[in-house]
Amino acid sequence: MSVEMGQSRTAGSIVDVTCAVTLVGGGKLGPDEVNTCLARAPTLVAADGGADVALRAGLVPVAVIGDLDSLSQAARSAFADRLHAVEAQDTTDFEKCLQRVKAPLVLAAGFLGGRLDHTLSTLSVLARLRAHHVVLVGEDQVVVLARRGRSRIVATPGRRVALLPLGEAVVSSDGLVWDMDAMALAADGQVSSSNGARSDLVTLDVQGPVLITLEPADLDFATDYALGR
Repeated sequence: MSVEMGQSRTAGSIVDVTCAVTLVGGGKLGPDEVNTCLARAPTLVAADGGADVALRAGLVPVAVIGDLDSLSQAARSAFADRLHAVEAQDTTDFEKCLQRVKAPLVLAAGFLGGRLDHTLSTLSVLARLRAHHVVLVGEDQVVVLARRGRSRIVATPGRRVALLPLGEAVVSSDGLVWDMDAMALAADGQVSSSNGARSDLVTLDVQGPVLITLEPADLDFATDYALGR
């Protein structure tokens, strides 16, 4: 594992690992989300105010990345040797972290729910960076960016599998309750919310930015999809 300690950075990797990473933000968190992520991704990185979440839980991140404007003095003191100030006001702390954490899988908790502008910004970053290796973990759902072209995702029949476009997209599917055949989706048009799996394997053909949302119990299916399995 490679971690550059206690430096101010504008570009380049700060954390470079071959294992999965848990990225914790300072947003809304359920009681078990961080531990659920850490059980699968034991390397902890905090995005700015997420350091206070770690501190309250008695956890020590390998790095704290962001503009550090949301950090309490207690967290600043506790993690002084692993703070990485990135002073770029045109990017969010979530984006700063994704650009500087090199890992095969990132489970991100504390980025869904709470302020709508923060949530929408997070989803936008996934699409813009084409961050297929990232799974957003929330109290009520897990979210992963659909791969462009043909892909498959394991699912639980009867559970939610919603497809939400972030722009113009065309989607075909096999294995959903309401399958699509080259259906045009758009953020300001048709979406595939409240859809679900009728099979334990869903085949997708996606052109354009589309999010897949699953129930929290299907987190492992989302992580396998993010890893390209």
